[in-house]
Amino acid sequence: MKATPIPEAIASPTSTKASQQVRWILASLSLSMLLSSLGTSIANVGLPTLTHVFNASFQQVQWVVVAYLLAISTLIVSVGRLGDMMGRKRLLLAGIALFTLASALCSAAPTLNMLIAARAMQGLGAAIMMALTMAFVGETVSKEKTGSAMGLLGTMSAVGTALGPSLGGILIAGIDWRAIFLINVPLGIISFILAQRYLPQDQQASHKANNKASARFDHIGTLLLALTLAAYALAMTLGRGHFGALNLALLFAATLGAALFMLVETKVASPLIRPSLFRDITLSTSLAMNTLVATVMMATLVVGPFYLSRSLALSDAMVGLLMSIGPVISACSGVIAGRIVDRMGAPATVTTGLVAMIIGAFGLALLPSIIGISGYVIAIAILTPGYQLFQAANNTAVMQDIAPHQRGLISGMLNLSRNLGLITGATLMGAVFAYASASSDIRAATPAAIATGMQTTFIVAGVILVMALGIAGTERLLTKSNPTV
Repeated sequence: MKATPIPEAIASPTSTKASQQVRWILASLSLSMLLSSLGTSIANVGLPTLTHVFNASFQQVQWVVVAYLLAISTLIVSVGRLGDMMGRKRLLLAGIALFTLASALCSAAPTLNMLIAARAMQGLGAAIMMALTMAFVGETVSKEKTGSAMGLLGTMSAVGTALGPSLGGILIAGIDWRAIFLINVPLGIISFILAQRYLPQDQQASHKANNKASARFDHIGTLLLALTLAAYALAMTLGRGHFGALNLALLFAATLGAALFMLVETKVASPLIRPSLFRDITLSTSLAMNTLVATVMMATLVVGPFYLSRSLALSDAMVGLLMSIGPVISACSGVIAGRIVDRMGAPATVTTGLVAMIIGAFGLALLPSIIGISGYVIAIAILTPGYQLFQAANNTAVMQDIAPHQRGLISGMLNLSRNLGLITGATLMGAVFAYASASSDIRAATPAAIATGMQTTFIVAGVILVMALGIAGTERLLTKSNPTV
């Protein structure tokens, strides 16, 4: 069965064949999202093993994770734009093939440097997969079902994140560290076959028209953006929480690079990102909220393990079990969140999700100190579904009305804003936690100091979410007062 262009059929699914085609398309996109998320989380559990295998320090081995995240963060906007220009299906297939090949190279790497290089290549493939999966939703799913589709992709992202540590631990214990990368190879082959068979063919006519409007790819803008994002990501990750002169220099370089990038984009004939895009109030506010929310969600991953192990004195097994609660809830609530978006509408669901997150964040600040583990679980059980509601609604609000020739670019920008939030959260919220714990070495902090750090961190997180809610309210007021904004 050969894939055929089907957007018109899907927009009004009157036949069983069209409905089945949609299911296979969503299965293909879901597997792509699962693989890219799994690639992020599965390597973390192998870092201690890799320090012994390659006789390297933790600072050296952490680049196995950093290289992957850097490749995604620096290239995700560019590959989204490239998909709009050269055809999304063609580029997505290339991304899946690259991800699969790089996974095989990771598993066969004889040295740490070669493993890091292969991980960077794998990150490039993951960037393509992340950027284009959401873009395909707008192309192949009816507007009324966009929320459900976004919820499904959110679920698969959560499943990949939650599955990574446990699956990685099993593979390392049962086989060896190479298996955590080799597992992606058969999954990647299946993903490639599904995408090749069921995703709609690229529309040649629209590409020709788009190529006339965009004579050539913006190489200068792409290079400037990649260097700027790399400088920012490195500024936020180098030093492991100690913000020194090198971090400041990189942050200055990132600021200068951002200014140069915006200047170049006003001059070139075919800009990577048109500055006029940011005049769209829905897009601008959605990107800002996405960054703030991701910053807060990273706090649960950075601060949570320290609080559970040091302040509550839980075993490693219990810490792992409790830390998996959030991702499991995310996996279970993603599809439901998407259906709520379809029924309530994106703006109302964004507000509902943020309110739930605010309650959950302040709950994490207060409840664990009152009722211990139960308080932590209750707060997480409120925060996480709120996040899924927000994510599904925010992505839907942006993607459902985007012009076809910009879907890859905007999808890449959404993913980038989330990644920047995660990177910022790892540093910012970690710094707040360390400062509030009043200890230069968090490993030597007392249980009471850790608890104080936990409270302060999530009070700050709650304030950040209140800011996001204020942005959402402002966007709704501006949109109502001026629908053409």
